[in-house]
Amino acid sequence: MLTLESEMTVPGVTGREVADFMLDCDDDRYRAWWPGTHEAFHVVEPGSRSDHVGDRVWMDELVGERHLRMAAVVVAVTPGELIVWRLVPWGLRLPVRLALTLQDQPDGVRLRHTLTAGWAGWGRMLDPLWRLYFTRAFAAAMDRHACTEFPRLGKLLHPPQDPAR
Repeated sequence: MLTLESEMTVPGVTGREVADFMLDCDDDRYRAWWPGTHEAFHVVEPGSRSDHVGDRVWMDELVGERHLRMAAVVVAVTPGELIVWRLVPWGLRLPVRLALTLQDQPDGVRLRHTLTAGWAGWGRMLDPLWRLYFTRAFAAAMDRHACTEFPRLGKLLHPPQDPAR
């Protein structure tokens, strides 16, 4: 199993605010989060549950030099604490998951962004192939990306007040 993980504290927001934003995002809000880097993130097909499990989503963004386009389905939600997406490019159920783990702190939310790739059982012998796509350079770019984007989310959700008002 391959795991790429980034962890940070995002000041001024709660886990619920981050989770709600991610689960109810649309392209305009996603682009406003990080203009020029975030291109699209929206629900393509809603799931049948009110907690968003089963929602099919589309994400399009730049991570370092790589242009990522991701079709995924929400497979787990714990409100304000956890969201897990499973990648399903071309309708294939790949063993690749992206998880956001959120823990409220006095100064904001502790956020862990985890990308995992790997099979269970006999398929584990194919796991080294993931390194061809998830290279060390990509892992470093993903860490820089996550550690840059999430602090920006606090500013989007709670813009500074204009002192002239």
